[in-house]
Amino acid sequence: MRKTVLRVIAYILFIAFAIIIILPLVWMIITGFKTNQELFLSPFALPKQWHWENYTDAWSMGIGVYLSNSVIITVAATALSTFVCCLAAYPLARLQFKSKKLWIYLILGGLMLAPQSSVISLFKMVRIAGLYDTRTSLILINAAFRIPFATFLIMTFYKSISYSLDESAYIDGASTWQIFRKIIVPLSKPIIASCAIVSFRAVWNELMFANIMLQSTDKKTVPVGLMNFQGMTNWTLVVASMVIASLPLVIAFLLLQKQFVRGLTAGSVKG
Repeated sequence: MRKTVLRVIAYILFIAFAIIIILPLVWMIITGFKTNQELFLSPFALPKQWHWENYTDAWSMGIGVYLSNSVIITVAATALSTFVCCLAAYPLARLQFKSKKLWIYLILGGLMLAPQSSVISLFKMVRIAGLYDTRTSLILINAAFRIPFATFLIMTFYKSISYSLDESAYIDGASTWQIFRKIIVPLSKPIIASCAIVSFRAVWNELMFANIMLQSTDKKTVPVGLMNFQGMTNWTLVVASMVIASLPLVIAFLLLQKQFVRGLTAGSVKG
């Protein structure tokens, strides 16, 4: 009886927590179909008439261009940082060499570097390299800032994999690269997916570097574009733009949610 009561209480808490998260999203989607008058007079009521043109107008106002730029930059930066982290974490976790501790300290030292403290130096480097007002600059900068944390997580996961797998593979004649590609990476899909989702979210919401490094309107990202909508009087269009801008994050999580949950629970049970 006690277990049943505790289980019911847990279900109630989980349902309440889910409602708290879902209700604002539902309200935002519904608000995108309203008029300004309905938004301020009856913010929690259903629209009398569903204005689908709010979403089409938001798309034509430039959110489509901002969305495509954000997708290109976020996907490229996430893929680059995740690939580099996987390569860097393997020797640090599975191999032995003299400068191993030095490299670990250098990579993890990046966790102490605040992005705000490097704006001026990065801006000068981008200008000298001729990458100002290009998507490449944002891809490289965002990927670099995602590497330390993701490397630490992936390296920790690599250490939890039995070393007997490496020894057996070496006996069978496999090279280090083959062991990494055919054994370590397939076993590490959960943590790689978790790091990819975290990096994807961080790059997608990045505003400071996108606002500084990009000047052309046709290259700006979603956060910068939404910031430019602040002066608008039609708030329903702003809400519709926010809904469109959040779709890629939702889609990315839905596609990788299984691996993400497995990555969060990886290592919690041994044996």
